[in-house]
Amino acid sequence: MKRFLKSIFDFLLFSNIFMSLCAVAQALVTFHLISSKPVYPVLVLLFASTLGLYNFSILISKPKYPQKSKYFRVRWFYGHYRLMVTFTIISLLMLIPLFFFVSFESKILLVFMAILSFGYGMPLFTIGDKKYGLRHIPGLKPFLITLVWTLSCVLLPVLESLDLHMTSISMRDTTILIAKRFLFIGALTIPFDIRDLFDDRVTNLKTIPVAWGEKNAYLFCQVLLAGYIVLLFIFRNNGFSNDFWGLSLTVFLTGWLIFKSKWEKNEYYYFFYMDGVLILQYIVLLAFDLIPKYL
Repeated sequence: MKRFLKSIFDFLLFSNIFMSLCAVAQALVTFHLISSKPVYPVLVLLFASTLGLYNFSILISKPKYPQKSKYFRVRWFYGHYRLMVTFTIISLLMLIPLFFFVSFESKILLVFMAILSFGYGMPLFTIGDKKYGLRHIPGLKPFLITLVWTLSCVLLPVLESLDLHMTSISMRDTTILIAKRFLFIGALTIPFDIRDLFDDRVTNLKTIPVAWGEKNAYLFCQVLLAGYIVLLFIFRNNGFSNDFWGLSLTVFLTGWLIFKSKWEKNEYYYFFYMDGVLILQYIVLLAFDLIPKYL
């Protein structure tokens, strides 16, 4: 029974289904914060695009001997190669009809994000005998990941809610919402670069930990999270609201997880606990919503 449950857990985690649920949860956080009902085509689109693009990125960066990789995730993924290719094709094909369910503004945003996402991993240019993508440009890797996640999980839900007249939000608060989520996602991406510090040095990939050092990278994460809390406080002038306390709780947990994320931690720590905070945020918001307003 234990082995069966672990196989299910590995499937959800390493097939990127769990990561796709993280994207859906972050969109639900946005809908909650702007007092809008969820727009379900957006949620399905985010799930399918995250699943398809994450799997596509792994497929095009296939190592020469995947079963000898030091990462269990890579060995698992290519051990289920046909299934993962099928998942990738189906999820990417799903994006075609979903594209026509969103507004014109969202369509433009989706095209822009698609260009960034595919350009992130694809070998767009060659230097010598090596091929490189956008992720190899110094400092661009964490910025691209954070930008795409922020635009897809914040701006896309906002645009659709406004188009359907399901919310009313000022440009000021939209900017704050985007900025604070950018800081939060940015803080979460850096520990993954710290984990890959030695590999990135060998491949000359200029990430923040490579350029600044491991300790400074950890400190930078905490600064980003502190900025997130400040922006959370001034968002919609809500101050010490239930949403503030709920999200602040998840930020303190995230800061602790980041501080504990040494490079020797196993992959479950990163892909479940670290990424799982993205889902936990929505769960905590729902829980704090049950607290009476007068408490």
